[in-house]
Amino acid sequence: MSLLHSFFVLLLTFFMLETPIQAQYSKKNSLVSAIFIFGDSTADPGNNNYITTPFKSNFSPYGKDFLNNVPTGRFTNGMLANDFIARYVGVKEYVPPYLNHSLSIEEIKTGVSFASAGTGFDPLTPKISNVISLSKQLEYFKEYQKKMEASIGKEQTQNLIKEALFLISAGTNDFVVNYNTLPIRRKNYTLIAYTDFLLQHVQLFLQELLDQGARKIGVVGLPPMGCLPIVITLQSDNAFSKRDCIDFYSSIARDYNSKLQSKLNDMKIRFTNLGSKIAYMDIYGPLMDMILGHKYDFEKANRGCCGTGLMEATFMCNPNSYVCPNASKYIFWDSIHPTEKTYYLISQAFEPTIDSITK
Repeated sequence: MSLLHSFFVLLLTFFMLETPIQAQYSKKNSLVSAIFIFGDSTADPGNNNYITTPFKSNFSPYGKDFLNNVPTGRFTNGMLANDFIARYVGVKEYVPPYLNHSLSIEEIKTGVSFASAGTGFDPLTPKISNVISLSKQLEYFKEYQKKMEASIGKEQTQNLIKEALFLISAGTNDFVVNYNTLPIRRKNYTLIAYTDFLLQHVQLFLQELLDQGARKIGVVGLPPMGCLPIVITLQSDNAFSKRDCIDFYSSIARDYNSKLQSKLNDMKIRFTNLGSKIAYMDIYGPLMDMILGHKYDFEKANRGCCGTGLMEATFMCNPNSYVCPNASKYIFWDSIHPTEKTYYLISQAFEPTIDSITK
């Protein structure tokens, strides 16, 4: 593999998924006061617009089906799953990026996203791509709390945090990019050891959130990574004619998800005295059901809507790219990220778990 090709692969894979339709959710009564989002491109509504990184999506055709056809920095054609969840719990229409400093106190009071496309739990992952690390996202959350304390007081801020919903979605970049594409981590970790290494960082992150007052927390698992169109393209012998999922990558996700569930159950027991609710959110099952056609009637499952659908993402999915006539017939928008319809269906699959956290 040439150096140029290696760089090309690396650049594209930094945007891996790790999770539509602007339908009206009926607002529900719950104890949720706000929604706070942490993670990668599956949860970034545009924070990367405000940092120096090539990993952005604030240009068309991204946002093609968003309100007023605006490319916000979301890596899809419309809304993210977290936008739909925000509507479901009745706190806001869309989750804005924290780094948009034009937002008012009233706007950020009901929640923001700190997520950054290209990041991961491994501290090395965001350094390579020059995006916002999970630890920096926590720093921003602490900064957020100080802003709220200055506005509504310390006690009200503490109550706001206590009754808020926290969602974390990351991990795909760590495996697909950092471990399987770059040699750095593979020199020091077996795949099993690296999985455990990441889960240690997940635990540390959750511990910090609990220390900051979070009590209602949902952690999204990994998707079937071997079914991402770009993975199929790069890892298949004949990706143009035979586009089957690469089970090696999906098996990594299954193992990680199993261990993540055990980790979260242990934490749930340890911190039950705090009144905390920590839940695993399964994205693997719903997305695999879509890909296999078990419950939904998508027409395209193994390529994206933008361009050829085989390799395009970020700057390669641009105003000059071909775009399929109806993105709702595709599971993936580009070669990595789901369409709005897919995110909508995923958010629906999350609803029972969201209910268990917020009740």
